[in-house]
Amino acid sequence: MTVLAFLVAIVVLVAVHELGHFSVARLCGVKVIRFSVGFGPRLWGWTSSTSGTEFIVGMLPFGGYVKMLDEREAPVDIHERGKAFNTQPLRSKAAIVLAGPVANLILAVALYSCVNWSGIEMAQAIVGKPPQDSVLAAAGFTGGERIQRAGFEGEALEDVVSFEGFRWWLARSTIGHHNLQVEFTLPQKQSPKAALLQLSGVDASTADAKLFQKIGVVAPFSQARLGSVLPNGAAAQAQLRAGDVVLRVDQADIVDSMQLYELIRASANVGVPREQTWLIERGGVRTTLLVSPKLEQDKGKPIGRIGAMVAAPPAMATVRYGLTDGLGQAFARTWETSALTLKVMGQIVIGEASLSNVSGPIAIAGYAGQSAAMGFTQFLLFLALMSVSLGVLNLLPVPILDGGLLMYYLWEALSGKPVSQLWTERLQKLGLVVLLMMMSVAVFNDVTRLFR
Repeated sequence: MTVLAFLVAIVVLVAVHELGHFSVARLCGVKVIRFSVGFGPRLWGWTSSTSGTEFIVGMLPFGGYVKMLDEREAPVDIHERGKAFNTQPLRSKAAIVLAGPVANLILAVALYSCVNWSGIEMAQAIVGKPPQDSVLAAAGFTGGERIQRAGFEGEALEDVVSFEGFRWWLARSTIGHHNLQVEFTLPQKQSPKAALLQLSGVDASTADAKLFQKIGVVAPFSQARLGSVLPNGAAAQAQLRAGDVVLRVDQADIVDSMQLYELIRASANVGVPREQTWLIERGGVRTTLLVSPKLEQDKGKPIGRIGAMVAAPPAMATVRYGLTDGLGQAFARTWETSALTLKVMGQIVIGEASLSNVSGPIAIAGYAGQSAAMGFTQFLLFLALMSVSLGVLNLLPVPILDGGLLMYYLWEALSGKPVSQLWTERLQKLGLVVLLMMMSVAVFNDVTRLFR
């Protein structure tokens, strides 16, 4: 599943990117010699009888290219000189180069729109019990609050329709150093309350699960109700059954499943599991049971486990938009994701964000497999996110990328003369070194994550 999903994602994203270059090149009258998805030996392909363009699929799917007629690469017949890329006006060359990243951004809008129009089942924006010393705990949240609206401090509030939508607000606020205004309702109550989450000072150098742990939003609210119980586990030995609702563990009232999960794990933090007193509700009747979690090791640390699922599924809702709203939401999500990606890249360059945020092909393959396993809609969302990332990455002003070529054309427009061949070669080598360094960091991070 992982390998297939990764290959499909790479082929689609690369093909769309190169199709952008190809389409605008043809519109500008440039002759395209070869359109390739993948590098290396040819696996399959054909040659167009009308344009003469060779369409091929290479053995290595990690990229692609559009080879155009160009006097700098090979002699060009005098009759075809007007079809060569290098003879085109500056605006045409810039448009051809820009078309690849723009095609990826258009693909992202299309994918987000399809998801918005078809609808997706998402967890409702109900927060679980926040960890101690978290931002939500400091704001008075205890778990079970339903987030209705959110917005940056001093700005208008917008509706929050899902838990992931709330997390998106939190991520943008933290990375952008904004405090977040939220409007929420308490369980069993309809009157809304307001709170200001102090996120501007949260260290967002590493955008991972630990960041949301600091904020206090780890998972959507789910009731502490037992699911399947293993025959020989601690839960079965304590006479616990599927469907039991846990109300209290020792002196702690249980708000949600995440709190129960942490208490079970923490029962063995001294190396020896300690017995816990559980108050449960079964069929409307409350019962007290003694539970002795079993000692297990998790990455070298002692934890307690009971051999049972301890969470009920979170409350879900179908999120669906109409034609206009769905398209508007897709444009907004693509724009916000692009801006956030650029912001994080900028913070990495100036040292405000950690290099550990950079992911490579191994991590991307894992995400592809996970999203595909969750369903077609989740895979479309993954493709949209990767398409935005590919489009933004290619717009960076790094020689060898599309953004680097656009910088050459900007120089030519301002100075009236193209970048010299000598400086072009020097900058290409520099760009290659930068790209290899980025890939090295990404692969190193991927391998490091595998051994955590």
